[in-house]
Amino acid sequence: MSEPTDEVPAPEADDFDPTAPMPPLKTWSHLAKQRRRPSEYEVVSTNLLWSTDGDMPWALNPEIPLNKWYLKYRNGSPLRHDDWDGFRDPDQLVYRTYNILQDGQETYVDGLLDEFSEKQHDKGLDEAWIAALARLYTPARYLIHSVQMASAYLVQIVPASTIENCAMLQSADQMRWVSRIAYRTKELSYSWPDARFVAGERAAWEQERAWLGFRELMEKVLCAYDWGEHFVALQLVAKPAIDEAFLRQLGIAAQRNGDTLLGLLLAAQMADSDRSRRWTRALVDYAAQTDGNRALMAEWIAKWEPLGDQAIEAYCAELPDNPEAAREARRAAGEFRASCGFDA
Repeated sequence: MSEPTDEVPAPEADDFDPTAPMPPLKTWSHLAKQRRRPSEYEVVSTNLLWSTDGDMPWALNPEIPLNKWYLKYRNGSPLRHDDWDGFRDPDQLVYRTYNILQDGQETYVDGLLDEFSEKQHDKGLDEAWIAALARLYTPARYLIHSVQMASAYLVQIVPASTIENCAMLQSADQMRWVSRIAYRTKELSYSWPDARFVAGERAAWEQERAWLGFRELMEKVLCAYDWGEHFVALQLVAKPAIDEAFLRQLGIAAQRNGDTLLGLLLAAQMADSDRSRRWTRALVDYAAQTDGNRALMAEWIAKWEPLGDQAIEAYCAELPDNPEAAREARRAAGEFRASCGFDA
């Protein structure tokens, strides 16, 4: 006797009844055209935004502010593609694999913190460098939190779940590093109680010349509501400026001042940014399949790049023992954009 099956046999041609119920779709039928078993990434990442199914994002009154917002800033964005759901993260990360990856990263960072704490690393730092950390490192939890908020806006407004996932994991990266900077801030306060660690970061963020450019840049990025422009402003201008000035050039200054721990922490943070750059480059290439999109993104870069360069200049001017910092940071940020197909 044959095994029972749930499959519905196809009707004979002569017996076809157009009013009869159609055979049920198989699980993940939207991936059936691949003619292969879908990967874990495809199963849990693709075509998940039901708010993109029709002309009205949310099944509510079309006059409510939420619907108007999505119609204007997502559906109405000039950055267009016939199938945003076709985009794929080049790393194909999902929540499960992200946690596996970052568990190793967090174990590494924990090991750094424990090892250098046992050696009383902070007490051996020069007093002038401690003052620089209070001005140029520990206030960065405000900066990185602004990147986290901007990434979270992308999570809410992008037109495809595969793009949403990339932004979501990027947002998680930023929150992890906000936490790490806060940890180091408190740790430094134990060894240097008179340096105003913990108590002085907000004033430094709001008043120090080094941060004024990044404050202006990120405040304006957070007000770039069109999803396409927000993506360009954050991923192609703001993050590269922060990566190259704060992560890379501060890391160089740290090594030159004997702060090996900070140099290693910033290098670990840069590993997350490298992954972020891969999906950014992939999305640019995917968007460029539609005529006019690359030119549009280039226009947005031209609008935002001066703010990014000003932020680099203001921050790097304050870095000790790193006179070439601003030039190198601007060059590297431009090289990343060039790798995405835009003139340096």
